[in-house]
Amino acid sequence: MTSTAAELLEVLWGRASTAPASASQLRVLLILEHHEGINLRTLAGSLASTPPSTSRLCDRLQAAGFVEREVSPADRREVRLHLSGRGRAFLADLRVRREQALGAVLDQMPAAKRVALLQGLEAFCDAAAAQIHDDSEDSRSSDARTA
Repeated sequence: MTSTAAELLEVLWGRASTAPASASQLRVLLILEHHEGINLRTLAGSLASTPPSTSRLCDRLQAAGFVEREVSPADRREVRLHLSGRGRAFLADLRVRREQALGAVLDQMPAAKRVALLQGLEAFCDAAAAQIHDDSEDSRSSDARTA
């Protein structure tokens, strides 16, 4: 059931279209939204990718006007990445389209089932946030031990 729900959600999101950004590019935009000014190496680590591949991905996003790069004031060799106004507008528009697509499905559900779904999603969000937080702490502890 979980995989079916995930697949149906993917179809629903696909209808809301992420064009003109690919799924990988969308992931970069979402990371930049939450980690403003992240450097390329850290972004590559978040994507489990190499810096050259991540740089090419960011080149395409910059060419589309979604990402801006700036040289770090602390180290001229380091590049900081930021969402542009166009990138922020794209994410906002995408969220509206996704909410509309999801709302159309939710409107077809009985009220009691929507309440149960909301309660389940709240529990899911709490558990996922805790796991991400724990993974982040484990990663920092591992980095401190290897430094």
